[in-house]
Amino acid sequence: MGQRVLVAMSGGVDSSVAAWMAREKGLEPVGLFMRTGVSKPQGGADRKKGCCSAEDAADARRVADMLDIPFYAIDFEADFRGIIDYFADEYLRGRTPNPCVVCNNKLKFGELLTYADGIGARHVVTGHYARVEPGPDGRPWLRRGLDAGKDQSYVLHGLGREALERVLFPLGGMPKDEVRETARKIGLPVFDKPDSVEICFVPDQDHVGLVRKLRPGQSVAGNIVTTEGEVVGRHDGLERFTIGQRKGLGLGGGKPRFVLEMVPETGEVVVGDKDELGARGLFASGFNWLMDEPSGELACAAQIRYRHTPVPATARKTPGGVEVRFDNPQPGVAPGQAVVLYEGDRVLGGGWIDRPAF
Repeated sequence: MGQRVLVAMSGGVDSSVAAWMAREKGLEPVGLFMRTGVSKPQGGADRKKGCCSAEDAADARRVADMLDIPFYAIDFEADFRGIIDYFADEYLRGRTPNPCVVCNNKLKFGELLTYADGIGARHVVTGHYARVEPGPDGRPWLRRGLDAGKDQSYVLHGLGREALERVLFPLGGMPKDEVRETARKIGLPVFDKPDSVEICFVPDQDHVGLVRKLRPGQSVAGNIVTTEGEVVGRHDGLERFTIGQRKGLGLGGGKPRFVLEMVPETGEVVVGDKDELGARGLFASGFNWLMDEPSGELACAAQIRYRHTPVPATARKTPGGVEVRFDNPQPGVAPGQAVVLYEGDRVLGGGWIDRPAF
């Protein structure tokens, strides 16, 4: 038998192919499904809703049986509840949460590594589209996946350098089409299963309804105001908004307005013109460096949300975290989202956006 590895199996095509690849490389895969308590909408046959429901667990077990590898489903519902609570609380604070990053940090590469220790597995294998390769100093470098459209290095920036030494991403050098074709050729039943939605516990995309269900009576209502202080409307909760939002403001016709800021202390939502959205930079905290911390200014490319194209920037450490300055102003710098710094395809580090800098 080869070296034992723990494979995080979600029931999707990516983790299923990753498990098969681990076995083909002579490793000894042990499949694990993380039960989170998430379920799919009643009466729906849409297979793309969620990635950790009972149906997904059944798909993962079927694949493990086909591959003839051990399989376990472990209850992580209590831990996952903390991530859902974080999601609701961030919206009430006027911030835009990123639960996928938190889930990776705390569960997928937190609890899973602990579980791997318990079964004598050195490595954890997942179906993420990213690469870990040794740098010139021999330490692991996190790099983008070669499929630019599926790259997930942004949501993996919070992994510590010690964790990077223990993770394996078999799909990092493959395009998604090749992964699906591989699954089809080897007869995996999930070869055509649609990708999961971004936020698995909001399968109906109604995050406002979820926040209000979890935090009844805690919505922060207030005025919608311009940068000059003119009241142009009212709203019933900050959870309806995010920085850069244009639609759904309820302001009627006229020139387009965009959300520039949310003030939880007063409930105000500040709106303005598109040209007022551009921020010269940002301040971030909770920074995780995947390189030796810079002593001075660091030239890099900064990515401020999952689908944002990284832009040239300069970063420097501050007493409270990291300040990032863009070469050109960027719209939609949202507190609560992550900023990730790159050098080419290498992740240098990342942290949580506290506020934009104008």
